[in-house]
Amino acid sequence: MTQEKLGKILSSVAKRMRADFEQSKNFNHNGEAGTSRELLVQNFLASYLPPHVHAVHNAEIVSATGETSPQCDIVLTDRGTPPFTTLNGYRIIPNECVYGVIEVKTKLDGDQLADACNKISKLRRLPKKSYRPTPGLIPKSTSAYGKVHDFFPTSGIVVAFDSLKLETIGEHLVKWCSTRDVAEWPDSVWVLGKGQLQWQNPLTGFIERSPMPGASLVQIDAIPDQDILLALALHLNIHFSDAWMNPLDLVPYSGATPLGALTRRWPTVGARRHP
Repeated sequence: MTQEKLGKILSSVAKRMRADFEQSKNFNHNGEAGTSRELLVQNFLASYLPPHVHAVHNAEIVSATGETSPQCDIVLTDRGTPPFTTLNGYRIIPNECVYGVIEVKTKLDGDQLADACNKISKLRRLPKKSYRPTPGLIPKSTSAYGKVHDFFPTSGIVVAFDSLKLETIGEHLVKWCSTRDVAEWPDSVWVLGKGQLQWQNPLTGFIERSPMPGASLVQIDAIPDQDILLALALHLNIHFSDAWMNPLDLVPYSGATPLGALTRRWPTVGARRHP
């Protein structure tokens, strides 16, 4: 009963999102239309992400080694992320605090899919090494993309309001992934009103939240009255409920920037003086 009720709620949310999407087509400026669609997805995420994960719109990711990401549509971060911003409110996020990125597309085709996949691939290659040690605690790890990581690796999800046939998108995705390491593959693709593309475990046959070596891509068509949002909400909960990060160390981000000049030193306060 609870699941049926949630399904009905998310079905109405999907209809409202599609209505808002149709309204955004009336915007004269493509940038305004794109921004409005990204905000629609961000608003949905804000309601269904686990509470320790925050969806940030229009951000740039930086690493302690000086690498910078392309502009990201939506970045999923830890809520403890330092609020680095520019004067216009543009967010700058340390890569260690990033749990995932979501690329939002108006109409997904082969070129748009490749653009999203290339961005996800680049983001996942950014290093995550600037953490403070936590002596006495049992080290945490996450298994994904065929490896065990001592951090939560950056997830990459594509969400589109429309697309070519989902089967065609799947063929484009398989072709893109065929020449790249599994660590570069996107985790999933979602198209409103059509369905989703996810990865199937070659050993168990289960749908996994992230791809692994030998995984098969599967197409799951949406139930017309329900759309994709119930499945997407459950996927987000499974994917990010156990997202975690070690304490961030900002010192490496300062690089060679001087932090001040030592000009005076006092003896130890309270030290006894010999006559």
